[in-house]
Amino acid sequence: MVFTLEQHDTHSYRRKARMISFAMAGQLLIFGMLFSMLLTSTFGNSLWLYALGIFLGLLATSALFAVLRERPWMTEMRYVWQLKQHLSQISGYLPTLRRAVDDDNKAALNILTFYHQGVTQLAELNGRSPSQDTVWVAEANHIKAKREALGLSPRVDTFDSQDLHAFKRS
Repeated sequence: MVFTLEQHDTHSYRRKARMISFAMAGQLLIFGMLFSMLLTSTFGNSLWLYALGIFLGLLATSALFAVLRERPWMTEMRYVWQLKQHLSQISGYLPTLRRAVDDDNKAALNILTFYHQGVTQLAELNGRSPSQDTVWVAEANHIKAKREALGLSPRVDTFDSQDLHAFKRS
């Protein structure tokens, strides 16, 4: 699956993320209390019925969220979830990719460049500054220098998860 980095307004994303988080927590609270109340009023008081009610509330909240996930106003949320999924997928291959970069493997360079850009964008969307870790910055500079030496573009805005299959997970 090909994934492309997109530009999203950070303030809009954070506002929507906060709003959706509060709405989800509220729904879970209401559904959990409602199901617990219905179960205990029907079958009597029991800790297990309260727990079952909360679990059913969680299931109902998850089902409602799964339906709403495809709505147009959830575009930024969907994008960030997909970005996190792809970055997580790449992180499992990082040791192998780093070794391949030392061998001037262009596919590994592209994937690691995308990874660094994605992590930076994710940090900015969440209102944090990009990593100032010296190892992280050194790796980014090393990749940038390798790309320049090989005559490659400094940015990679697309990632195809099929490209990872050429590398063995470490």
